[in-house]
Amino acid sequence: MSTGKIHKGRNDFPEDPTDVLRSVLDLTPDGENATTGELLFTGETPPQARGRVFGGQVMAQSLMAAIATVDGDRAIHSMHGYFLRPGNALLPITFAVETLRDGRSFSARRVQALQEGKTILSLISSFQDPVSGLDHQSPMPTGVPDPESLPSTSDRLGRMRHPIAQEWSWARPFDIRHVDPPIEIAPDRSEVATNMVWMKTFSAMEGTANLHRAALAYASDYTLLEPVLRRHGISWVRPGISVASLDHAMWWHRPARADEWLLYVQSSPSAQGARGLSTGRIYSRDGELVASVAQEGMIRVPGDLQYRVKNSVQSLLLKGAGRPRR
Repeated sequence: MSTGKIHKGRNDFPEDPTDVLRSVLDLTPDGENATTGELLFTGETPPQARGRVFGGQVMAQSLMAAIATVDGDRAIHSMHGYFLRPGNALLPITFAVETLRDGRSFSARRVQALQEGKTILSLISSFQDPVSGLDHQSPMPTGVPDPESLPSTSDRLGRMRHPIAQEWSWARPFDIRHVDPPIEIAPDRSEVATNMVWMKTFSAMEGTANLHRAALAYASDYTLLEPVLRRHGISWVRPGISVASLDHAMWWHRPARADEWLLYVQSSPSAQGARGLSTGRIYSRDGELVASVAQEGMIRVPGDLQYRVKNSVQSLLLKGAGRPRR
């Protein structure tokens, strides 16, 4: 669904936003650490409005570094990572890969993502040879609108004269389409702890099955905390809000392509102590459960009168910013 032709607020965005993903997944090998024996890789970060590295990018790059050290057809099947420090989008990232195990069926790798000698993400991933076995899955929800019937992010935010809205509209490598009312600008008054989006890259992605799994990890970080915010009637632009991913776990169950529509079904079982937990299930369009995800995030929300007034004023300003120029 389109609202008509929308002009970009800047002319320096890529013609194909998925080129951003191709670029960040293309790591440079840097040899071996002479002291630890770790294999080293360098990854770049595209310009980002907030100046901080998107967490999904660091995870996907860490996975690509691990993938580069695993022989054969072993597919990545799980990862567990902790975000330890915010990344600086102006600096390259070094990825140090340690081989933990290479067994008959499984391999395990530890990856440290480093900037200026400090770890910003610590991640362990596991790989497995293809094998048959028991097979069942939770069913895909029914009655979900087709992605083609839903507006894209650029349809909704592309006219807004705000750097983050412009970046989300034109520089994200994934086409994200909300099934539920989006909460970038306005909160959802239903206050339910669920969220659902369709997602895929804008153009076809060449590469191995493991590359597509790393790309899916990239996208899995976009909206996973939205069930927490939606449950409490909070939008992403609430003044004074502070949101940061603390950890992220992912399990890949079945093959999937990141350049084909995937349904991301999310819910939050709990929020407490300025932390919120969300879980997600990712389905292919034909109903296969291809991955499961879990993430806990820090969410601090000021609740005094001053911020409530600022929230109301900001909502009015954002509505004005979204009106097209005459």
